[in-house]
Amino acid sequence: MKIAAFLFLCFGFSSAMLAQNDSVQVLDPVILHASKLNEFSNTQHVRVFNDSLLKNAKPLLTDILNHQTSIYFKENGAGMVSSASFRGTTASQTAVVWNGININSKFNGQTDFNTISIVGFDEISVRSGGGSVLFGTGAIGGSVHLNNNLQFNKGFENEVHFGYGSFDTQDIHYKMSASDEKTSVEISIARTKSNNDFPYPGTDRKNLNGQYENTSIKTGLAYRINENNLLKIHTSIFDGERHFSLIRPSETPTKYQDFHTWNLIAWERNFKPFSSELKVAYLNEQFNFFPNVSTENHTGGKAETFIGNYNLGVNLKNGMEFHALLDYSYTTGSGSNMDDNSQKIASAALLLKQRLSNRFLYEIGAKKEFTKNYKSPFLFSAGATFKTTEFYSLKINISKNYRIPTFNDLYWEKSGNINLKPETSHQAEIGNYFRYKNAKFSATAFFISVHDMIQWTPSTTIWEPINVDKVQSYGLESNFDYKKHFGKHQFLFHANYEYTISEDENTHKQLRYVPVHKVTASLGYSFKEWDFFYDFLYVGEVFTTSDNDPKEKIPGYSISNIGASYSFLMKKKKEIEIGSHIRNLFNEAYQNVENRFMPGINFNLYLNFKF
Repeated sequence: MKIAAFLFLCFGFSSAMLAQNDSVQVLDPVILHASKLNEFSNTQHVRVFNDSLLKNAKPLLTDILNHQTSIYFKENGAGMVSSASFRGTTASQTAVVWNGININSKFNGQTDFNTISIVGFDEISVRSGGGSVLFGTGAIGGSVHLNNNLQFNKGFENEVHFGYGSFDTQDIHYKMSASDEKTSVEISIARTKSNNDFPYPGTDRKNLNGQYENTSIKTGLAYRINENNLLKIHTSIFDGERHFSLIRPSETPTKYQDFHTWNLIAWERNFKPFSSELKVAYLNEQFNFFPNVSTENHTGGKAETFIGNYNLGVNLKNGMEFHALLDYSYTTGSGSNMDDNSQKIASAALLLKQRLSNRFLYEIGAKKEFTKNYKSPFLFSAGATFKTTEFYSLKINISKNYRIPTFNDLYWEKSGNINLKPETSHQAEIGNYFRYKNAKFSATAFFISVHDMIQWTPSTTIWEPINVDKVQSYGLESNFDYKKHFGKHQFLFHANYEYTISEDENTHKQLRYVPVHKVTASLGYSFKEWDFFYDFLYVGEVFTTSDNDPKEKIPGYSISNIGASYSFLMKKKKEIEIGSHIRNLFNEAYQNVENRFMPGINFNLYLNFKF
């Protein structure tokens, strides 16, 4: 029945709906400079957010992705731990990739999206579906890409932002870029702080011990050695502290400190018909948990990863492009609940793409890892794009992907299981894409089967991880875009709907915290120096227990945000922008984790100065 439902979703829309040709975007498309993403994502859906859209979001990454994509976010309160569910998969089955480097935590395999500031990124892109051949562990449900695109001959530009909002929320950042023919430099510094003491809508309670603050610094340097050689250096630093919100006033206040650095050196060389890219990266993640904020006693952990990556490409005749990728990583990790451990992983991948005509393109990829820490599966991907007319195109993709056991899974004191196998998935998707004048629409049906799911289960005296679960996810992901210009007026509209069934194969129950329905919509209007926007978010109910007890679920909710801004254009490329946002306009009382309430109506005022 599930396969039949999947096939119905695949083909039922191909004869009745409009869709787009490539990625769905609210604004004009931008060029992706993360080469592997750009060159081998033609048969899957990619949506790109550039700087113009990012300005309407809060500084932390959760906000824009929650309101603009089909990814479901599970937040333990505003500003607290935020994890993603992509196409019904778990948080550790979504890869986060920074300038081509997978940055998921070595401890739990996840990324906390509230520890990533969007300030300083030139674009953020979301790639739906499997991508482990390209992006490694965790790329099962999809991947999120954080990119810096250094440009030349842009001169000297600065931007200063001041923001203030409800609950004494302060947001300050500075961005600078300078470039000539041979050198390009970017620097950004961002600081966010909030008391986060919002009242719970409809009650006499308020959020206690929820304050947070963080600082992020990003730098980028590109140097054009000559017309065939380019050197790039990127660094990102995040330092944050959060007090975890209390469920009951009688609880002991706790806090959590995050610190991570990402460092990358890349050398790109072109010697036609060949091209190559060598990357060397160093990642450092640290955390400390204080079970009582009034004492200095804490637990914590630290992991360091060294990565070497080489990509050799060649453009052959007949529109064929071939890439060979070699990758090596070495990770050391230790913590309060584990001894010093290390992990060495080497991998080799082959990628092939050929455009046989203006209407047909196919992609093939294969990858194998080599490590002593676990038995690694053989991975593959294959896809094709058929453009039947200017009006309609079809995309098909199949792949095998994986998620490796984490340091917590393998080495947790008295509980780790060094015999764990990686989670593996087989998946398929079919996308129908239509374009007509100013309208674009897509409907993509997907099917994912995950085996050897790692689950922590109770044994005689302790909890331990074992490979037990099998999960199937299937559904429909659709997007609509409309853009219209006339005179000095501009209208932009984007809508997204996702239908997801994600079930345990043994119990046939929907997974916890996976909504069947999610809808997002955004409307933008510009006239001369004025800009207005309206965002809408609907998330359906979710179960909080694995047996789908109807008494144990969180009801669905809908959120509306509005905003307006006015720009003063001045001489010599100077610009001052004043704006305001009102979020949760109708004061909806909602939560997306049990007993973790989110803010009611709240506001933000900001001032931007570009010079």
